[in-house]
Amino acid sequence: MAKILVVDDEADLEVLVKQKFRRKIRESEYEFIFAQNGEEALERIKENPDLDIILSDINMPVMDGLTLLTHLPDANPTLKAVVVSAYGDMQNIRTAMNRGAFDFIMKPVDFDDLDLTMQKTISYVRQLQETLKAIKENNILKMYVDENVLNFMNHKEFEGSLMKNELLEATVMFVDVCGFTAITEHVPANTVVTLLNGLFDKIVKEIIAQGGHVDKFMGDAIMAVFRGEFHLDRAIDAALSVKAHLSNEPEIDAGNGKIFKPSISVGINSGEMVSGNIGSASLKRLDYTVIGDSVNLAQRLQGIATAGQIIITEDVYHKAKESFQCKPNGQFALKNKVKPVDTYEVVE
Repeated sequence: MAKILVVDDEADLEVLVKQKFRRKIRESEYEFIFAQNGEEALERIKENPDLDIILSDINMPVMDGLTLLTHLPDANPTLKAVVVSAYGDMQNIRTAMNRGAFDFIMKPVDFDDLDLTMQKTISYVRQLQETLKAIKENNILKMYVDENVLNFMNHKEFEGSLMKNELLEATVMFVDVCGFTAITEHVPANTVVTLLNGLFDKIVKEIIAQGGHVDKFMGDAIMAVFRGEFHLDRAIDAALSVKAHLSNEPEIDAGNGKIFKPSISVGINSGEMVSGNIGSASLKRLDYTVIGDSVNLAQRLQGIATAGQIIITEDVYHKAKESFQCKPNGQFALKNKVKPVDTYEVVE
């Protein structure tokens, strides 16, 4: 349905338009809204952001049609106006066009010609709307996808490599924002999202600073992967940096009398894992991630970690003990592990 604003101070025009276009109104092809001058038209535009086109007279009280044209770019940049006026001298036509009018129709109105002009204008506006939508979607995509990935998607080998997998040695880190779930029951949703995104931003900066890759956000937790040289050391450095950074953060007033002190619990594990696009190709929903026992164990370690703890296995401890100070954290029975797992806490 096309939504059309008619701006004219002639009292009988509304009745005439509804009569001439009654079939298209009845079939929900057109919906008309009416205003008697430019000032009233601007109010209607605010009330109806989904307007497509305007049919506007020139000579009106309060605010004339030519003045109205100068306000349209700010009111709604995709909205296009067709001037419908008895003042068809070249000066008025030139002024209207220079102020952004899409077309100009003389009174008395030929309604067949008006209908064709409306259809042409609506088609143009639809193209503008689709273009803006594509730009917005592209900008949103850039927020979620690395620029190198976007460039790669334009290459021919992208489709063929979509399902390729590899075996690699890497370190996985799960970081959970402790105590955050409790405040979600007491504060507005927008406040919850704003607080969590602010904390995530601080955590992500430390991960990236150590050459890590944020694999995914999982509720109020982050999964990060570190590859390449010294991947274990860099992961632990990132965790320690996040812990130190948040320890210096002031308490957050979450509203409703709820005070939140940011802290994290971390599980880190290093080893062999499979990297690839996991998901459904037919649904075009694939997640480029890592899977395997090493990944699962890192998540289990985070699950047993308390606020402020960075937990690793005994195997990882032997790899990291020369660079980091650790202390025993006890044995834990973890899912899918036959024997209890000896754990250590990285303290500095």
